Amino acid sequence: MLADKLALLNAILNAASGICLVIGWLFIRARQPEKHRIAMLSAFGISAVFLVSYLTRVALSGTHPYPPEAPGRAFYLAMLASHVVLAASVPFFAVGAIWAATRQRFDLHKRLVRWGLPIWLYVSVTGVGVYLMLYQLAGVT
Repeated sequence: MLADKLALLNAILNAASGICLVIGWLFIRARQPEKHRIAMLSAFGISAVFLVSYLTRVALSGTHPYPPEAPGRAFYLAMLASHVVLAASVPFFAVGAIWAATRQRFDLHKRLVRWGLPIWLYVSVTGVGVYLMLYQLAGVT
C-alpha cells in the first residue's frame, strides 16, 4: 500500500534531515561556512519534501492511533506529543535562521539556531522513533 511506503519514506527523510543537521553543525564548528550552508539548506529541503510526503500519507490513509494493548503506549504518546508540539516551531526557526544568514545577520542567526537546532534535531530523531514504534513495534498498517 502506498501509505505504508510513504510512512517509511517519511522516517527516512526525518533521519536524512537529522544527519544533514549534524553534518552542518560539524562544518560550522570546523569553520567551513559554505559546506555548512549546503548541509543546512539540504536539511531544509529534505524537511520540505517530508512535509509534502507526510501530508500526502495523511490524506491517503488518515492518522493511525497506537493500539491500547501494544507495548510502550505511554512512552509513545509522550514522545508523539512532544514531537508534534516542537515540530510546529521548526519552520519558524528554520526560515528565520535562513533569512538571517542570507542577510548576514549572524548575531540573529546564532540566537535562532541556539534553540532551533536542538529542537529540529529532536523532531528529526523522534520522527524516526514515532515510525518505529507505531509501524514496527505496534504493527499498525
